[in-house]
Amino acid sequence: MILNNVVARDMAEFLLEIKAVILNAAEPFTWASGIKSPIYCDNRKTLSHPKVRNFIKTSFSDLIDDEFGDTDVIAGVATAGIPHGALVADVLNLPFVYVRDKPKGHGLENQIEGKLEPGQRVFVIEDLISTGGSSLKAVEALRSAGAEVVGLGAIFTYGFPQAQEAFDKANCKAVTLTNYDTLLDIALRNNYIKQEELDTLKAWKENPQTWNK
Repeated sequence: MILNNVVARDMAEFLLEIKAVILNAAEPFTWASGIKSPIYCDNRKTLSHPKVRNFIKTSFSDLIDDEFGDTDVIAGVATAGIPHGALVADVLNLPFVYVRDKPKGHGLENQIEGKLEPGQRVFVIEDLISTGGSSLKAVEALRSAGAEVVGLGAIFTYGFPQAQEAFDKANCKAVTLTNYDTLLDIALRNNYIKQEELDTLKAWKENPQTWNK
């Protein structure tokens, strides 16, 4: 869910400008799952651009203040959500923790790194939502530790229906700075793609498993 259309358009422009997102329907990318995709998204590139990373941390900080009320802790989802989460925590002067995809296999075997007390209100930062699986694993780990997860924010989402269904089922409010539909609109307007490419790019989102087969 996007809460600010101006932020969504600006974020999409930044992602295209710095090539954190690349659109190529003619020569699609292959995901680890084997799915063919006309979009490649690497939000880690935003960290190399001070203007962009500052925009991200400010946008998340404003979103948390405006929409989620009192928050005690910011949590980053390992690994790509860690730097952005830490930056947001710094802006808001809040404690920061991060959540691994599974407990460590040695030492204290922690899944959550940092100090977290039962009952604390936690906002989770992720870089990207695809199906929502990895994000919700982090949410579940935090809840199992006794935290109250007030919401989750991501830089970008593909907007797959199954992701929204998963967050609804988990009773977790998820918001993003921008999304696939906004990105396509900005990409067309700024000549990153042509009008004739738009239909196939939209078709991929509707059924990525069978697209281009």
